[in-house]
Amino acid sequence: MIFDFKSLFDSPERIFYLFSNIIVILCVCFIFVAVLIDFVEFQKRTRVKKEKKSIVETGTMFLFFFFFYFLIRFSVGQINVSYLPLKIFIITFGLLILILGCVVNIKGRMKLGKNWSNQIKIYDDHYFVSNGVYSFVRHPLYASIIWMFFGASLIYFNPLAFGVNALIFIPFMYYRAKQEENLLTKEFENYKNYQIKVGMFFPKIFKNL
Repeated sequence: MIFDFKSLFDSPERIFYLFSNIIVILCVCFIFVAVLIDFVEFQKRTRVKKEKKSIVETGTMFLFFFFFYFLIRFSVGQINVSYLPLKIFIITFGLLILILGCVVNIKGRMKLGKNWSNQIKIYDDHYFVSNGVYSFVRHPLYASIIWMFFGASLIYFNPLAFGVNALIFIPFMYYRAKQEENLLTKEFENYKNYQIKVGMFFPKIFKNL
């Protein structure tokens, strides 16, 4: 059977779905490349002042990603939305969240620079980052991935994937983030004040709460 490529463009709806998938693929590729660059640039950094091993690191995060991808790829838990305007709205909203997450992740990595590490480390020349995307969330690299998973769940109408992200991935990220913050609080005296003002994974609406 010959694949009719032109059939992909025979309706605005199909063009929109194709465009959505391209955006998802590009965002995922950008994140993969960014992680690879961090590994190449900073994984072998020496002069470590403090270090703590964590089960939550790039390897286990990738394992979750592949599990999440399995749910999406094989439509496990997917629901059908027949009303086209609602369908378009949900996909568009999911794409915006996904793109926002991708941008925040890249900007967060650029701002973090050579502070990045796969495991939890405080370097001799470690510096406290609280500006840029770090002025909105304390852990933009983790937060952005959480947002991207939520966005993908909406794009592909998969409440199971949405729930897995909320009930498994977020608690794991919280565990990792708290491990990091235990070291950062001891290293930087103004970190506790930063915790009060800035949310961990989502921006704080009320700064004093």
